Amino acid sequence: MRIGVLISGGGTNLQALIDLCQAGSVNAEIVLVLSNVATAFGLERAKRGSIPTQVIEHKGYDGRGPFDKAMIQALDGAGVDLVCLAGFMRLLTPEFVRHFSGRLINIHPALLPAFPGLHVQQQAIDAGVRFSGATVHFVDEGMDTGPIIAQAVVPIMLEDDADALAARILKQEHRLYPLAVRLFAENRVRLIDGKVEISDCAQDPEGAMINPPC
Repeated sequence: MRIGVLISGGGTNLQALIDLCQAGSVNAEIVLVLSNVATAFGLERAKRGSIPTQVIEHKGYDGRGPFDKAMIQALDGAGVDLVCLAGFMRLLTPEFVRHFSGRLINIHPALLPAFPGLHVQQQAIDAGVRFSGATVHFVDEGMDTGPIIAQAVVPIMLEDDADALAARILKQEHRLYPLAVRLFAENRVRLIDGKVEISDCAQDPEGAMINPPC
């Protein structure tokens, strides 16, 4: 499976995917890392892994449409099977989303459908919920509304601020995103009637997490 990764910043989730592919335990390869920011450190991570990179700066285009078309051309030119958003800080046009329908995924630092958008850790703390986490989902034309592939649950501690919670969630993102990509590479992900089915996956119907654990 050929993967294209879109980034805008440091690329820690990109690094998790690089580590997955280079470990040799999955039949997948990152064939392009594309950034809209020339100084994104994720580009250096890719270069260290001998992965092709490309910078397409959105500021050089007259609107989202032409910019997204340039990205489509780059990704298609690399022959990608799956596009992973990893801290890509641009809204995508419906044309881009439709072009990669069923092959475009994102990771979000909350338990969707709760807390979409930005500043989600503070949203969760302000709401007083006991758990937050991370979600890997298909990208559709809404804001963090696509079908959910996988989730990781993180307890919210009484002393948490947004930064502390974000740091603990990020550790789980680094586990969750490679898991989702591995499921894709193994052809175990199916999108049926707007929901995701994962084949050959043991589940515990009695499994539960309780917070506070007292």
